Amino acid sequence: MEERIEQLIEELAAKNEALSASKARVWVELLWSDFESSYAKAGYDYKGAEVAEKVIRQWINSYGDRIHEFAGNNPKYAHLLKNDDDDLIQ
Repeated sequence: MEERIEQLIEELAAKNEALSASKARVWVELLWSDFESSYAKAGYDYKGAEVAEKVIRQWINSYGDRIHEFAGNNPKYAHLLKNDDDDLIQ
């Protein structure tokens, strides 16, 4: 699963120049987590990492170039993306 996440991080970072690699990682992990929890809360059976990857990739393709704008409008995410610590994640 880590390979899938790494690929999505690369795709998001390439799509959005406003995001550092560490912020792209945070976004992908948040989107993945939110998708899985929302899917479960809706009562759907878990369909595996393939489905999560497909959905996250669709979101990146649709919204990736401006996803950083969302954080300013949503305090749930803003604090997670406030500081850029690229040196911590290589």
